[in-house]
Amino acid sequence: MVITDPIADFLVRIKNAQKAGFDYVDIPASKMKLNIARVLKEEGYITGYKFIKDKKQGVLRVILKYDQNKVPVITGMKRISKPSRRVYVKCDKIPYILNGYGIAILSTSKGIMHDREARKRRLGGELLCSVW
Repeated sequence: MVITDPIADFLVRIKNAQKAGFDYVDIPASKMKLNIARVLKEEGYITGYKFIKDKKQGVLRVILKYDQNKVPVITGMKRISKPSRRVYVKCDKIPYILNGYGIAILSTSKGIMHDREARKRRLGGELLCSVW
């Protein structure tokens, strides 16, 4: 199966697993997906993640996070930059997601990071997705 947008596939798998109430979801791994999972963990949107080696590219296991009522912590995710239309922003044009309650994930020259860190470091880059 050929996936034209692996980041969108990553986000949709997390969204669908949370709607189904799963504890974790297994996703084909890549460096970019590992870094996005690291940012989601740092910001408290997932419990954790683990790289599992196999004979192919490896599997990224994302452990999902729920509150005490089994309601997912992530209420929404949106892919912003797509393979057909890349979206680049300067540091002073990085959008605020839900007035600062959500995060935007960017790919910068210093790696993948969330919007507050990019603003603090005065870095712009490709706007990958938003999470709230």
